[in-house]
Amino acid sequence: MPSSYDFQHAPGYLVRRTHQMAVAIFTEETADFGITPVQFALLNALMDTPGEDQVTLAGRVAFDAATSGSVISRLEAKGWVRREADANDRRRKLLWVTPEGEAVVGQMKRAVNRAQARITSPLDARERGQLIRLLGKLVAGHEAGGA
Repeated sequence: MPSSYDFQHAPGYLVRRTHQMAVAIFTEETADFGITPVQFALLNALMDTPGEDQVTLAGRVAFDAATSGSVISRLEAKGWVRREADANDRRRKLLWVTPEGEAVVGQMKRAVNRAQARITSPLDARERGQLIRLLGKLVAGHEAGGA
């Protein structure tokens, strides 16, 4: 009889489980704000580059450009993002974080820091640094087409 694949020790399975845990912890810690990790990433990336178009912004946070429109709509409905058509290309949408959005991002930082600490809490300081370096190496290697 053939044996099953040991998926519980496969990198893909472990990354998926870690992602599930990370999203759950983020959601718990930021519950008062009603925000997702992707929304938080979009807001922060946009604070660094005000007036950026939504396709470029989605690429900066490694999120699907087609889906980003609905995520941005939810941020816009909360009053955290302002969206305008580009005067040179009406199909292109430019984005800015509103003053209210900037304020709420500042308020969220403590909760997000708690979430990040909880995610890596089973690790000691050396292991946390090692994990971050290895995850960064995986992401960079795949983004560069090296794998």
